[in-house]
Amino acid sequence: MTSSELENLARTGALKREAPSRGEYDGLVRSGEERLADAGRMDLAPSSRFDLACSAAHALALAALRRLGYRAPNRRLVFEALVHSTTVDESSRRVLIKCHERRNFAEYEGIQDIDDRLLDDLVKATGRRLDAVRGLTPPKPEA
Repeated sequence: MTSSELENLARTGALKREAPSRGEYDGLVRSGEERLADAGRMDLAPSSRFDLACSAAHALALAALRRLGYRAPNRRLVFEALVHSTTVDESSRRVLIKCHERRNFAEYEGIQDIDDRLLDDLVKATGRRLDAVRGLTPPKPEA
């Protein structure tokens, strides 16, 4: 995890610098935990579970980025910045980006292309994000 790459992204305008907020960080982690738990509920429709897992993954990835003092203008960049904000294996990062694209197709074009394996991969990759974020030192509380 290196902040120099994040700083380079901020210099180009891809990321915005913004002081970390403990309250925001805690809220994002809590949102990620709750949505991931709900995504595991087999009584929900697969499309609902997929949406919940995507939202959980985004909240956790954003928490990792925000704790370092950066904000991304779009969801995809939050996932792309994972390699600089926390530990992430390449296969998880690819799954999260692929699922983000599928989420956009569903959200903006009405195209539902979610299979059980992709949903399972998303839930597992998001679970690894949760473990990684739980291992981070949160930002200090605001004075």
